[in-house]
Amino acid sequence: MNQTASSPSTQAVIELSEIHKSYGTLEVLKGISLTANPGDVTALIGSSGSGKSTLLRCANLLEIPAKGDIDFLGERVRWKNSRAGRVPADQNQVRKMRTNLSMVFQQFNLWAHMTVLQNVIEAPVGVLGKTRSDAETLAMELLEKVGIADKAGQYPAQLSGGQQQRAAIARALAMEPAAMLFDEPTSALDPELEAEVVQVIKQLAVEGRTMLLVTHDMKLAYEVANHVIFLHEGVIVEEGTPEQVFNQTRSDRLRAFLRSTGALG
Repeated sequence: MNQTASSPSTQAVIELSEIHKSYGTLEVLKGISLTANPGDVTALIGSSGSGKSTLLRCANLLEIPAKGDIDFLGERVRWKNSRAGRVPADQNQVRKMRTNLSMVFQQFNLWAHMTVLQNVIEAPVGVLGKTRSDAETLAMELLEKVGIADKAGQYPAQLSGGQQQRAAIARALAMEPAAMLFDEPTSALDPELEAEVVQVIKQLAVEGRTMLLVTHDMKLAYEVANHVIFLHEGVIVEEGTPEQVFNQTRSDRLRAFLRSTGALG
């Protein structure tokens, strides 16, 4: 398990305060708050529809919360009102946030017409302004890290699901982000391929990467996180260390969820 300890004086990487989000009359998030300090690995667990992925997408403004504050590296997102409702007031601030928050999706989202290497260097060259040579050097180091350097010249369709997800992780790392957001990164994979990706995520945790991880894999949450949050119907029912959440469960709701996943006998 990731043992990184957060100092009270450490500036938070991400701080979400009283986040609310609705789709029509359906209230998905009902005032969620969380803080991720440098080196924290925060696992978000809960049943489908509990609001986990929506919360993750609010963290990097892929979804716009109706209420609540978002602070990134000490800078609060500024809002303005529009006909569509509340929107970010400063698009430069949004771009800065997204550049520093790399997201890894369930379905890989690699560009099919580009090789693995091209996928990894595209944003560092186009967004960060790296030279192609520097970007390629970094990309090959990252592909080596995730164990697919030999696939650099291949296209996504030529890779297994596990290899595609590891390429997506390398692409996210190439942006040298302050934090990484993982949205069910292993749920589309067979168990054997899932193990490949889990190993990479575990290594990132050991390195002290700041991560928010939405996962259905309770073993992964227990082993890599230093903070686990259980969401149910848009609220935090229980949170704490993995030991507290999995072994000292307080609520019947969490106990029933863990039993349904096989994490509790």
